[in-house]
Amino acid sequence: MKRIDELKDIRTVAIAGHIRPDGDCIGSCMAMYWYIKENYPEMEPQVYLEEIPPEFSYIAGVEYIRHQEEQEMVYDFFIALDCSDKERLGEMANCFDRAKRTLCIDHHISNTKYAMENLVVTDAAATCEILFYEMEEQKISQTVATALYTGLVHDTGVFKYSNTTEKTMVAAGKLISKNVPFTKIIEESFYQKTYLQNQILGRALLESIRFFDKKCIVAVLRKKELDFYGVNSSDLSGIVSQLALTKGIECAIFMYETSPQVFKVSLRSHSWLDVSAIAAHFGGGGHIRAAGCTMMGSEHDVINNISSQIEDQMEKFAMQQDGKNR
Repeated sequence: MKRIDELKDIRTVAIAGHIRPDGDCIGSCMAMYWYIKENYPEMEPQVYLEEIPPEFSYIAGVEYIRHQEEQEMVYDFFIALDCSDKERLGEMANCFDRAKRTLCIDHHISNTKYAMENLVVTDAAATCEILFYEMEEQKISQTVATALYTGLVHDTGVFKYSNTTEKTMVAAGKLISKNVPFTKIIEESFYQKTYLQNQILGRALLESIRFFDKKCIVAVLRKKELDFYGVNSSDLSGIVSQLALTKGIECAIFMYETSPQVFKVSLRSHSWLDVSAIAAHFGGGGHIRAAGCTMMGSEHDVINNISSQIEDQMEKFAMQQDGKNR
């Protein structure tokens, strides 16, 4: 990997991703960990992430992940993966600040380029796609390939999202050639749900409502409901994507209460709505078709504020369409 080959006197390496890690975050971090460990024996990599969902336990080495920073540890090199800004590193932001050298590899359009060196490829489907093309293909082991393939699967919705490109599919094909258990990865980490996860999904779908002439759909789960079912944030993955599958929907919104009147909001769109702009307006970020943010207020306040941003885009889109038809 050229960016590592060029570095001198590097021994300790910290690898971290964003808070509430998803498939691409976990996959890219573990792929980088094993790539360094297998090809740069003089280096000592360490991964720092929050608790990861159990469905990713098939990725080798996840038991080595540390969940808290080592106080006052100064790393020679800090690699931030799939993380658009320093604050989303969580408590590892302090470790990032102390590191002698820093690198950020990411594909989010909202990336603030906060590291000393930044490799931000916004048209890449996943951070794992960027890593695949940065790594020397002959040095990618089955272990590394499994982690990379996981990221591709999750950030493309099993290759059905609009961010999937020819480069994505070429990368996926070459990773499969490394004997990656691709069927198991897709079934167990993407589609398979626990009984509890299906229960909370059903609750969200049952209570969802449509608005803006049935072009938008929203579902809200309050903290008391999450506590009643005994679920955490990892059990809620996939709900917004299921909402987005509703026929006739352009925008899907899923929000859940993390503490009194504080909501984690996930947004998805299909064709013309830029949800990254909406998320950024409220201090979040993401991609044009998939983004998120955290908002404060009552659920009605949050929905009304998001609706206002959607309505602004709807009006602009209508004007553009009207102009084209003249």
